[in-house]
Amino acid sequence: MRARGHWAAPLLLLLLLAAAAPGAVLGQQGNLTSRADLAALYALRGSLGLRARDWPRRADPCSAWAGVGCRGGRVVSLSLVGLRRTRLGRLAPRFDVDGLRNLSRLESFAAAGFALPGSIPAWLGAGLAPTFQVLDLSACAVTGEIAASALAGLANLTTLNLAGNLLSGQLPATALAGLARLRTLNLSGNAFSGALPDAVWSLPELSILDVSHTNLTGALPGAGLVPSPSVQVVDLSGNLFYGTVPDSFSQLFSRVAMANISGNYFDGKLGASGVASGNVSSAMNCFVDVAGQRNQEDCRQFYAGRGLPYDGPVPAPAPQPAPPVGTNKKRHKNLKYILIGAIGGGVLLVAVVAAIVFCVVCSRRRRGDQREGGAPGAPSGVHGSSRASAATGGAQPTASPTNMAKVGDSFSYDQLAGATSGFAEERVIRHGHSGDLYYGLLQDGTNVVVKRITSRVVRKDAYMTELDLFAKGLHQRLVPFMGHCLDKEDEKVLVYRFVRNGDLSSSLHRKPGEEEEGMQSLDWIKRLKIATGVAEALCYLHHECTPPMVHRDVQASSILLDDKFEVRLGSLSEVCPQEGESHQNVITKLLRFSSTADQGSSGSPSATCSYDVYCFGKVLLELVTGRLGISASSDSTTSDWLDNTLRYINIYEKELMSKIIDPSLIIDEDHLEEVWAMAIVAKSCLNPRSSKRPPMKYILKALENPLKVVREDNGSSSARLRATSSRGSWNAAFFGSWRHSSSEIGPSRDDHMFKRSETIKSSGGSNGEHSSSRRRQSKEIFPEPSGSRDTED
Repeated sequence: MRARGHWAAPLLLLLLLAAAAPGAVLGQQGNLTSRADLAALYALRGSLGLRARDWPRRADPCSAWAGVGCRGGRVVSLSLVGLRRTRLGRLAPRFDVDGLRNLSRLESFAAAGFALPGSIPAWLGAGLAPTFQVLDLSACAVTGEIAASALAGLANLTTLNLAGNLLSGQLPATALAGLARLRTLNLSGNAFSGALPDAVWSLPELSILDVSHTNLTGALPGAGLVPSPSVQVVDLSGNLFYGTVPDSFSQLFSRVAMANISGNYFDGKLGASGVASGNVSSAMNCFVDVAGQRNQEDCRQFYAGRGLPYDGPVPAPAPQPAPPVGTNKKRHKNLKYILIGAIGGGVLLVAVVAAIVFCVVCSRRRRGDQREGGAPGAPSGVHGSSRASAATGGAQPTASPTNMAKVGDSFSYDQLAGATSGFAEERVIRHGHSGDLYYGLLQDGTNVVVKRITSRVVRKDAYMTELDLFAKGLHQRLVPFMGHCLDKEDEKVLVYRFVRNGDLSSSLHRKPGEEEEGMQSLDWIKRLKIATGVAEALCYLHHECTPPMVHRDVQASSILLDDKFEVRLGSLSEVCPQEGESHQNVITKLLRFSSTADQGSSGSPSATCSYDVYCFGKVLLELVTGRLGISASSDSTTSDWLDNTLRYINIYEKELMSKIIDPSLIIDEDHLEEVWAMAIVAKSCLNPRSSKRPPMKYILKALENPLKVVREDNGSSSARLRATSSRGSWNAAFFGSWRHSSSEIGPSRDDHMFKRSETIKSSGGSNGEHSSSRRRQSKEIFPEPSGSRDTED
């Protein structure tokens, strides 16, 4: 069996190459055109044990293989980030990347988090293409020493990231000295020995250097070496460096964006120039002019163990002579008057504060009595949340400026800069409207996503919205929040746990140009699981938060999926409390009553729960039909598509679903009815009258029990789904009139077909398996409420 598997991949490769005529092009523009590159990719596919799901056979690698980047028909970049091995590949993973030798145009290879146990091949430096620039092997379980030839010969290398591995031995000076264009060097979290080669400091384009927690030792180069002026970030923390800091390095530390030399054994004086800027972290050393240093005995033992001299602390200043007796008496007299004045002022301040508090309490109590007695007062929506909080034992905490730092863990800026290779461009996941997202790796091996909020972002205070939400509690359906860095005035950073399967749009959808194939990698069980998970997240925001919170950005790219396809709802920067019910708000809602997208008066998404429901309806249709990009678009083309698609969703005609269902779905009869039920729920969410859309708690019940939406239940009336709320009934939501545009249109051919079908069923003329005996009447499923309103709650 092993021999047969060993020859299967080469045989298929030969067949693919033989199928192409000599000199023929392997595809159209944008497809792979190099046979050598194709052979190299298939070699890597076999040696790394990659799944056919990620690198499918008989598909063009440039357009269909995850992580393969091409330009001009040649492979220029490879990324194994997020990819997984087959079962056999996981049993015997190894650092086998010989296929890279034949990619003669390769510029970058990233494998962060992808296990490559073993040592770096000695041929790597000479075997990679002359165009090679970026090598990221962070957290790949790489072991052993780095051979001198492993990195030599890469004259155009700009980024080298070997962080978070088990590398040992001394760093080869000749290899690093031959990376003349190196800009980012990250070796953190390894177990090297010996010193950091002096040649590193002479790299002319070096910008970011991170060798933290690598077990390196030695002193910094003396006056004969001047560090490169291009250096911006330096992290030497957590090592065994010692000796004084030369003046040239003090000047370097004073001008860089960040320098961290903490956790070493540097002694002497750091120098005023290095400390004044505030960019240097120097704790836990042996300096004599900086606070927060090691115990002096610890420093003496370290230097004595290496046979090195240690000067020790600076002698304490001599005591000053005692002042004359008369001076002391005068000073005590002045102090007495100061104390009397302070006590009097304090008493007066307490009295003023008490009076203000008494007036505020009386005013609130009087307004509350007026509202309870029916007298005019503040709108009910303004104070309702505080009353509800009091009734449940107190309001939930919010992230005020004084307690924001208590939400999640607090990270240092240099810690996050190191985790993201100094916020390097190759670590960017996406440039979001609320901040740039970076892939990062903490020193303990935790994969994270780091959101960096700088002056580029229009809404620089959006991070406060997320912290305020997380202060209410870290719900399991929201993006897993870990912590933050709020140290800098002009730059804030939030940290989330990395979610393995990415978001719904990028991880599970087919690539552009292949929309007709739908989402072939996503079966119906996963789609229903995802829909239910999003509903749970929105239920938490709408019905469990006080006051109710509105997401305002529900779309496929906001839905994150972990390795078990559990939903983690992200994009929380737009979350806000639902609009209150003042008279002005009611008028505004009446004016936009027939609006489909519920845009606010300012052009931004409406701060109402019904707006989230509408957006969620588009996500449901995206899952049902496989049509990509619907949830992220609101243009006229999308509106036309929605109008046409919703004509085929009818509670009495399951067979019509065949016209809109994703053709890639392979489903049985029960699953087909679940798809049908989800489509009906989606249509109810997309009702143009916002007051007729069901609340999320009832949508969740329907998705948890989809067959009860379309099947008759003769056993128990308690199993029926009811939605007798002031928002209107489910009957109205599912079966109410549907306006396809702002102007009324006549009945379509499909509408006549619906009516004819209902007439046949009511007269007993249908003997099919979907006869009316199995269908629940609309009023039976969703009874009409009393006193329903057309405006939102």
